[in-house]
Amino acid sequence: MDEKFNTVLSIALIPQILSLMIEKEGLDELSAINAFYQSQTYGLLEKEETKTWHYSPLTVYMMWKHEQETGEIIFPEEAQ
Repeated sequence: MDEKFNTVLSIALIPQILSLMIEKEGLDELSAINAFYQSQTYGLLEKEETKTWHYSPLTVYMMWKHEQETGEIIFPEEAQ
């Protein structure tokens, strides 16, 4: 993974997503970390070419939540 890209994810985006998971799902920090890093949503996020990183933390959280509930990944532009 590109160093700049990795920094953006690690510092700017992932902590905010994890905070949303903790706040909205009632998860403790370790559970949130494990749940997110094992998800397909994270798998897409870590691939720069998917452009998932350009979504807001709330949007990525909602993608993760939908994945947990249905097993499917839905991109915001598909959720109509």
